Amino acid sequence: MSTPDELEQRHTLTTATNRYDILRMRDALAAMDPDEEPALSADEMLEMLALSEVIIRKAGYGRQTMIRSARAAGASWTRIGAALGTTKQAAWESHQRWAAD
Repeated sequence: MSTPDELEQRHTLTTATNRYDILRMRDALAAMDPDEEPALSADEMLEMLALSEVIIRKAGYGRQTMIRSARAAGASWTRIGAALGTTKQAAWESHQRWAAD
């Protein structure tokens, strides 16, 4: 079984998402018609789980990069919060936690 750390080194956000979608679609098809499509193995289910973590991580990195770029371009925390669908305080706090890590 591959860990998220291992998969993160092998995949871009796009390739991780594509592989996750393939597994998710196979899982959905197996649930609809188990005679036609075999269920995912335990290893495949664990791969899908690890890929979901990779996707979350990579999307999070991209989000924080975009926040930095928006700030550098002069965007206020109010506007950044609105773009994220949250408050300026929540956007700022989230970014500060990420920067501290």
